Amino acid sequence: MRSTRLRATVLLVLAALVCGAGAGPARAVEGSTPPYEADLLKLAELLGGLHYLRPLCGVSPETQTWRQEMQGLLDAEQPSDPRRGKLIAAFNQGYTSYAQVYRTCTPAAALAVQRQIAEGARLAHEIVVRYGGN
Repeated sequence: MRSTRLRATVLLVLAALVCGAGAGPARAVEGSTPPYEADLLKLAELLGGLHYLRPLCGVSPETQTWRQEMQGLLDAEQPSDPRRGKLIAAFNQGYTSYAQVYRTCTPAAALAVQRQIAEGARLAHEIVVRYGGN
């Protein structure tokens, strides 16, 4: 299933952050932002949207899955307090943006889930490919 693929790809991102990109030169200077920051912020926003939409659309075993994935990203990245705040804000923005629009699972909400999963998998893959080998 696609959500399983996204979770697996997010795990690859976590591994890349811990073993490669997260330990690279961008981390050497306190307060600097890594080159993959924009991608990581977008991924955080997608995870927030999935945290809202998946349980709404009846995927009850995933009530905390996407929040846990976000926590895993934070744990792996170990961002400075300002960066941590930005990543959490992106996650919350993703959650809130869908909570304002959908109160029940509609066909549009189900399509949004599919798009979020596909975009998240693509983005996570790109982070690993571009920055995982540092």
